[in-house]
Amino acid sequence: MPIVPLLRALAHRKTGVVLIAAQIALSVAILANSLSIVQQRQRLMERPTGLDEANIFTMTNQFSGTMADLSARIKGDLALLRAIPGVVNATAVQSFPLRGYGRSTSVTRRADDRDNAFNAGWYALPPDGMDAWGIRLVAGQNFNADEVRDYLIGFKNPDPPVVIVSRALADRLFPRGDALGQSIYMGGADPSRIVGIVERAQTAWAAQSSGPGPYGPEESVLLPFQWVSPIVAYVVRTAPGKSDALLAVAQQRLFALSRARIISEAQTFSQTRADRYRSNLAMALVLKVVCALLLAVTAFGVIALTTNWVSQQRRYIGMRRAVGARRIDIVQYFQFENLLIAGIGASVGVALGMAGNVWLATALEITRMGIGYLSAAAVIVLLLSQAAVLLPALRAAALPPVAAIRQ
Repeated sequence: MPIVPLLRALAHRKTGVVLIAAQIALSVAILANSLSIVQQRQRLMERPTGLDEANIFTMTNQFSGTMADLSARIKGDLALLRAIPGVVNATAVQSFPLRGYGRSTSVTRRADDRDNAFNAGWYALPPDGMDAWGIRLVAGQNFNADEVRDYLIGFKNPDPPVVIVSRALADRLFPRGDALGQSIYMGGADPSRIVGIVERAQTAWAAQSSGPGPYGPEESVLLPFQWVSPIVAYVVRTAPGKSDALLAVAQQRLFALSRARIISEAQTFSQTRADRYRSNLAMALVLKVVCALLLAVTAFGVIALTTNWVSQQRRYIGMRRAVGARRIDIVQYFQFENLLIAGIGASVGVALGMAGNVWLATALEITRMGIGYLSAAAVIVLLLSQAAVLLPALRAAALPPVAAIRQ
């Protein structure tokens, strides 16, 4: 198709051409960044915690009345929970992955190297906690029973001589892969030897962290402590498919044992995950709706402007039909015209989208998107604009030559 006559025709419609090109440029830029953010949020929400999530429920237990002998009361609760048919194991902790709040500690390889210390999440997790959580050791061993002691709130609790770390923390501390058996320091002067490495153990605040930094989402250390406090979290692992039913049973049994307690935040782990990622899910949904509306507006804009151009060129279309132009020739003319405009707009949109992503990555601390998102957005918008112009182009091609000339 001759390009020079087409460019001359477009020069007479500068305003419409600029409007369509600008609309397509904005659509490509916004769509690419939205797709990137949605995909990042989706990956964030789908990250495994390391726990047997499908078969775990949790509850917060707050003892009331006398606070005497808390350790014995907690042990009594755990014995009752483990005795429920269908319960695999139960443990009492201060927090667990995705709870939203927990504890952290500074970690370094040498006591005299505090400048290179960084924060990691920590959990008080006795030996039965490994089974209750369903986390898997990839190296080393679990804690021995004689290594566990009570962690008492309000007292000085020295760092334990042995710890278990997540693979992510082990790799950060010892990149050569020799973490097992090494010693680390957690704020005190005494070292703690790594006796085990678990495949994965997300921090309590992993939902708010998307990558390495002051609080890496999977950089955790497990300490051989039994958490002893008036407020304690029970994590209960059940046989497959029984967590929902046993959640209510567990609460009834605990209240039957003692009414001097308040139970809150009782829910399955799937509910915990949904709660923690609710804002991410809402953001992803909003961006999807915005993208859908943006594409719809773009499509209708192309249809409206092309329809207007068709009405302005009825005589020209009729003359072409009269001298032998086929219907397909008329359709191809408008398709090529639109492709030229959309191509220019998409090119500008790619540059605009990249610049916008650089700003977003700096302002919102998100991961930079790859060129694939820009390419995908450009292709989507180009195909949409070509589809949108097809209807008015077909109407133009359907005009009888004589009827068109008389207009």
